[in-house]
Amino acid sequence: MTSPFPNKPEFTGSLYEPARFEGAVFDLEVEGKVPDEIDGTFFQVAPDPQYPPMLGEDIFFNGDGAISAFRFKNGHVDYKRRYVMTERLKAQRSARASLHGVYRNPYTNDERVRDLSNSTANTNVVVHHGKLLALKEDSPPYALDPVTLETIGLYDFNGQLTSATFTAHPKIDPETGDLLCFGYEAKGEATPDIVYYEIDRHGRMKREVWIVAPYAAMIHDFAVTENYVIFPLMPLTADLERMKQGGKHFQWQPGLDQLFGILRRDGDGRDVRWFKAPNGFQGHTLNAFDDGGKIYVDMPVTSGNIFYFFPQSDGIVPPPETLSSKMMRWTFDMRSKGNSIDVQPLTNFACEFPRSDDRYCGRQYRHGFVIAMDPSKPFDEDRIGPRPFQFFNQLAHLDVTTGKVQTWFADDQSCFQEPIFVPRRPDAAEGDGYVIGLCNRLRERSTDLLIMDAQHLADGPIATVKLPMRLRMSLHGNWVPGEQPGAV
Repeated sequence: MTSPFPNKPEFTGSLYEPARFEGAVFDLEVEGKVPDEIDGTFFQVAPDPQYPPMLGEDIFFNGDGAISAFRFKNGHVDYKRRYVMTERLKAQRSARASLHGVYRNPYTNDERVRDLSNSTANTNVVVHHGKLLALKEDSPPYALDPVTLETIGLYDFNGQLTSATFTAHPKIDPETGDLLCFGYEAKGEATPDIVYYEIDRHGRMKREVWIVAPYAAMIHDFAVTENYVIFPLMPLTADLERMKQGGKHFQWQPGLDQLFGILRRDGDGRDVRWFKAPNGFQGHTLNAFDDGGKIYVDMPVTSGNIFYFFPQSDGIVPPPETLSSKMMRWTFDMRSKGNSIDVQPLTNFACEFPRSDDRYCGRQYRHGFVIAMDPSKPFDEDRIGPRPFQFFNQLAHLDVTTGKVQTWFADDQSCFQEPIFVPRRPDAAEGDGYVIGLCNRLRERSTDLLIMDAQHLADGPIATVKLPMRLRMSLHGNWVPGEQPGAV
């Protein structure tokens, strides 16, 4: 590589400087003891650009997808990291330069890649039907071999995928193993079309339902219950003409309501209902369930736009300190004739990247795990610099039944990436198991993998797995038990 990355926050510092490596480490060093009962693989993915941006600047979400696999067995952890060999990355490696322009705007790409998929495959990874699927919501998935991490290619479920896009946040029904998923802008750039799919554990399409939203907007995550599907539309709208003129794919709309589209899982989409809430920024779904005609969705919400890279039309972005953020419970009464929502806080602190016990996905549940931010805690700004974007300095366990919260703060230099929950045993009670997640040591420019007892989070790690390299900030990942195909 003959030119350096720009000296900007998106490409500098211990959290965001690109790592740009592939490799494997057998038997990682461990402080403490990894419980022998943890058996399986933790897959996760990071946007990690191979080349400096073609236009001189870019956003974090536009990096090339690099997948990490942490294999747990008999108290040991092995590590492997490979890039998803997307059409985009192969073209870049051939040119030895970035060929892509504005995030999710193909009209700004180099002519040599205009006909190639724009996907970076960098947002989430799940195993389904024996394949590791690397997901980016503007494209079909990329399929990989879950053992070698070799890329197989773009995957349309053997011709069954009819949409142009596919979510980065599918859910797996704990009773059937079905993949519950959707696509927004499903008929192409800036279209208001949404499709909902249910794909069985053998890769066969069971259900396909199309609806049209009131406008084209980002739907990053969604929620499912036993009987309903909930699509949260953010006030980040897409406009084709703006893209053709070289503008951003998304633009914040400060006067626009949040919208929630709800349809029955056994319906055909004609009965979809749209509920409204005041302008705000929804986060990721913790979990959801329905009971007696009411739907309960737990997800964080912020009072305004936190994506500074998608400002409103006049370029204004609210200062982060002026925004409030909490985990909220959204209640939708399907028996009512109105479109209002009851919203109640579950926390009094900012949190994100929520996870629950996947065995209770779409069912009544009790335990949630998040990364949280407490600005009153010490931070070594003198040696590290300003707190970076997506800086969360605590892990937290939330009991949504009692409201009790446990937190763990590491020190004045550490921040956390999305955690996962691993049951102690397949038949363990809900929430009985381990929280596993990456911790970035910003001053030391290193990364550790932490293992915590989920019910005793405040006690800190029972094991710290040391990586001999620094990992860039990642996005999402999932646990695959050792007995499940694709775990080894």
